[in-house]
Amino acid sequence: MTADNSRPTLLLVHGAWHGSWCWDRVRPLLEDDGWTTRTVDLPSAGGPDAGLHDDSRAVLAEVERIDGPVVVVAHSYGGAPVSQALASASGVAHAVYVAAFQLDAGESLLGQYGAPLPEEPHGVQPVPDDPVHLFYGGVPAAEAEEAARRLVPQSTRSFAETLTRAGWHTVPSTYVVCEQDRALPLQNQEAMAARAGAVHRLASHHSPFLSAPEEFAALLAKIALDAVG
Repeated sequence: MTADNSRPTLLLVHGAWHGSWCWDRVRPLLEDDGWTTRTVDLPSAGGPDAGLHDDSRAVLAEVERIDGPVVVVAHSYGGAPVSQALASASGVAHAVYVAAFQLDAGESLLGQYGAPLPEEPHGVQPVPDDPVHLFYGGVPAAEAEEAARRLVPQSTRSFAETLTRAGWHTVPSTYVVCEQDRALPLQNQEAMAARAGAVHRLASHHSPFLSAPEEFAALLAKIALDAVG
């Protein structure tokens, strides 16, 4: 189907250890439904010297390359740099946080877990043990194993750096709670979802774009249409 130019562009932002490849199942479904999609690769995934603010600049640069309104969809860690980027972005109509870190100014990912912040964060965080169990519940085994093979180390800086601004205070937002998530506990999601203007729930694990792509694509389309309706 030809893209509907009256609709916003959906910018899909991946989480830690991942890349834009993780959206490959859901993008064709959205595009067949008339949506234009874009992705961005965050430099902290596989880049030991890049941090949250480098990721934020990458998101902001991609937003600025898009003509017309944008709905930014952030997964997991991606919610942190997206929140920072939204504070400087123009043209963003809505933000969607999918089992994501909807952090506020002064907060960091490590801080959300009560972990101490290293004074000089260096190096990388290795891919977690058993990523298939952690990230890919509900995903067919062969596909889950292939996704796990594509994961890369994540920079420590991205987890340690704090936000200086949080754009969701001025940009409307929706939180998608993944109720069976093993990576981001439900209570953490619920606390951050309270910051969003609307909340939806999926009976899914951490990666609904792989475990339930049709249902997830339909939900994104509904949220985006409601955002500009």
